Amino acid sequence: MELSVVVVLLLVVPVSLAQEDLEGKVFVFPKETNTDHVILRPTITRPLSKVSVCLRSYTDLSRHYTTFSLATPGKDNAFLFFLEPPNTFSMFINQEETNFKMYPETLDWRHTCVIWDSDTGVVQLWVNGKLYPRRGSMKGSSIAAETSIVLGQDQDSIGGGFDSKQSMVGEIGDVHMWDYILTSEDVQKAFYGDFHGNVINWKSLVYEIKGGVLIQPKL
Repeated sequence: MELSVVVVLLLVVPVSLAQEDLEGKVFVFPKETNTDHVILRPTITRPLSKVSVCLRSYTDLSRHYTTFSLATPGKDNAFLFFLEPPNTFSMFINQEETNFKMYPETLDWRHTCVIWDSDTGVVQLWVNGKLYPRRGSMKGSSIAAETSIVLGQDQDSIGGGFDSKQSMVGEIGDVHMWDYILTSEDVQKAFYGDFHGNVINWKSLVYEIKGGVLIQPKL
């Protein structure tokens, strides 16, 4: 009796970027790690002197954490959302820190928009459709064309250098980014889900998941 040996060749396809409409869905960051994150790819790759970023987040963390991190060569904090419960929001633009004192965090979804205009240096923080007193940072500066954009971790070097004690544990959704200054009317539309980014668009998101991040329906 002859023994037939069948050799099956498996083609291993490397993980690649996905492009997807994520309306009604969120990224869930289930635990504290220095690995779990989501990489976003912008549709525009040129220096930016005007930037608007909006996103929703939901967490019960009592330690500091990061939701949005944009790094460039030589500037790991080129555009960074860094939250320090109960009431401090730190915004970094090209390494310069600007602090806002927010209302104490409650266990609810938070819609956050940060708008920066290099021409004036004015930084706006909007939380749940309300504007905090404006600040100033990095007038005349610009964000380099080569970027690494990450959700859920603070980049200490471009694309990496993560610290689990600064990681997001919770949920992030409705991430949008523009290369211009949003008006107050635009912010309100974004708050209600009716205004979408031209650099990053949640309804046509180009992303790559690293680690144990999950895509789940928004509840």
